[in-house]
Order: sequence, then structure tokens, then C-alpha cells
Amino acid sequence: MRIAVAGGTGVVGRYAVEAARGAGHDVVVLSRSAGADVITGVGLVDALRGADALIDVTNTTTLSAAKAIRFFETATRNLLAAEEAVGVGHHVALSIVGIDGIDASYYAGKLAQERAVSVGAVPFTVARAAQFHEFAGQLLSGMSGPVAVMPKVLMRPVAAREVGAHLVRVASGAAVGRARDLVGPRDEVLVDLARRQLAFDGVRRRVLGVRLPGVYGKGLASGSLRGGADALQGEITFDTWLGSGDHVPRV
Repeated sequence: MRIAVAGGTGVVGRYAVEAARGAGHDVVVLSRSAGADVITGVGLVDALRGADALIDVTNTTTLSAAKAIRFFETATRNLLAAEEAVGVGHHVALSIVGIDGIDASYYAGKLAQERAVSVGAVPFTVARAAQFHEFAGQLLSGMSGPVAVMPKVLMRPVAAREVGAHLVRVASGAAVGRARDLVGPRDEVLVDLARRQLAFDGVRRRVLGVRLPGVYGKGLASGSLRGGADALQGEITFDTWLGSGDHVPRV
């Protein structure tokens, strides 16, 4: 089948592309560099012609609820309109486990995305996954100085590689509305992951954990982001991932 991947050059997208090609699918990567822009809608119809399914792993980096909502609603509307125009039969949206009670900050955007997909005309599946092993490094790379400050997050992180493969399996099947959640193999705390990653990379840097205020901070520290007992479970632990070729040292 022909699978389109929106955001196919990103953290999860590149693994979804790799997994799809490895499974023998024909893959088209939607990106601005390839002339397909999810925010303006330019190039989407042409890029999606002949596609059977679309995996949406587009992303934005913001803690502003308004900006996150605007991005995900706009991208979703444009993708759905293009899919409907050319007859794409399955829209798969990546979201995050346990965010139902955290309608704030970045998660407000993901919930808005889920709502937009659910009222669209294209058959859909929302596939929620836990935060990625890559998350700690992403935060560390955005901070400078000898001290890094991490929010208190109780999580069950999963490798982005496993998320990408999961999304391809979901896209290969029928639209079901909501796929089983995907989480990692072990409960973790974000500040511990950051410390272990720095130690593995040989970086001397102090990491402090803080409890963020408001609904967002409460949600991060609540444990809801670890998902439920019925979730699918990945196999790659954080420490195994650190020692793999997928880990790129970040300071």
C-alpha cells in the first residue's frame, strides 16, 4: 500500500518511514522541503494522490496552549481536506497517553488535534504513545549552563523507533477510532533519565527537578502519562536505548 507520512523527517517520522519501507510499502514523505506544507495546505493534494493511508506525526515546540491548538488544528484541517479530496481512506494521528485531564499547555494542542480528527470526514485512528526516550535529551539540548532544570514527570518512556513501527502497523489496518496505547517497558522519572543520559555522555552537569504549577504541572507529576494496564508495551528500555545507535549525545 501507499503510505504518506506528514512530519516524516522528524523524531518519530523518520522511523515510521523506515518501518513502512521495510514492510514493503510505497512511502511518500510530506514536508515543506518537498513542497507540501501542512500549515498553508500548499502541495498536499498533489502529494497525497494515490495514498491509501496517512500518518500524521507533525509537531511544534511550544508550551503555549493557544499556539499549540492553532498549529494542530490548522495542520489537521488541511491534511483532512486534502485526504478527502483525493480519497485517502485512513488518517492516523499520533497523540500522547494519559492527557485527557491535562487540557493545558502543549497537551491542549494534542487534545484539539484529536477532536479535529474525530469530527472529520476521513476514517481515522488516534494512536497514543508515551513520551519518547529522546525527550530528556531534547530538553537538555534546549538549556545552557552548568545546571539543567527538569519538570517533575512520572512517565513510562518508549523508543521513538518502536512508536514509528507501531504507527505503520496501525496505518496498515482498518480505521478503528482509537488504537491501544503504546508505552515503554519501565516506569521512570524524567529527572533521573536526564541524569543517566548526561552520565552516559560523560557530561558533568547538575540536574534539578521542579514541580511545575497549574493543571499542566499537576498532570505531569500525577502518573497519568504512564498510561493504563491495558496498554501495549515496548521492549527497549531507556538504558538499552542509550547504548544503541539511535541515541545521539546531547548536552
